[in-house]
Amino acid sequence: MHFVYILVSENNPGKIYIGITADIEKRLKRHNAGQVAYSQRYLPWRVETYVAFNDQKKAHAFERYLKQGSGFAFLKRHLI
Repeated sequence: MHFVYILVSENNPGKIYIGITADIEKRLKRHNAGQVAYSQRYLPWRVETYVAFNDQKKAHAFERYLKQGSGFAFLKRHLI
């Protein structure tokens, strides 16, 4: 299973992080331990939303979509 996840910074709720992983709990621990370069400035993080995919290509396509203009607008309206 592949998960596209959306994290929200607890100290700076305007900051979000979009990623993909096979293990959400392990990935969140890495973010909150400061082991991910982008996210270490906005600790701590919480999982806001995640979507599960059986197909890795579809998961990557959805992650890319969420990082684009119309996909990011969709994210803001419907996922956070």
